[in-house]
Amino acid sequence: MDFVLPLDAAAATLETAGGKGAALSELARGGLPVPGGFHVTTAAYQEFVASTGVADRIRAELAVASGPDDGSDTGAGARIRALFEEGPLPSALERAVSKAYAELGDGARTVAVRSSATAEDLPDPSFAGQQDT
Repeated sequence: MDFVLPLDAAAATLETAGGKGAALSELARGGLPVPGGFHVTTAAYQEFVASTGVADRIRAELAVASGPDDGSDTGAGARIRALFEEGPLPSALERAVSKAYAELGDGARTVAVRSSATAEDLPDPSFAGQQDT
């Protein structure tokens, strides 16, 4: 199970790395100037929600949600976000991300992190901007 993929990996598809990830991978493979980086895959997300039990808690939050989240600090979205912030990172996932970060080299200390949901940037509809980075 790949929790992390190199930036130029052909395996970085919409399904494994989201729309932005797949596009960056394609650009990197095409030899265009793309800053160094790596993809944290959907397998990493699935491992996190399975190992922490977050999936069941998300379903419970959604079951009692009264409608669209209003973006407040008390809505279902905020409570679900807190589940991710509180959950312990599985050790295998932590090791994979730490290793990929270390391999960026050049003493990289500052990085940009972008969300790339698998349904965010599809060929037809786009939900860009709905994910919080």
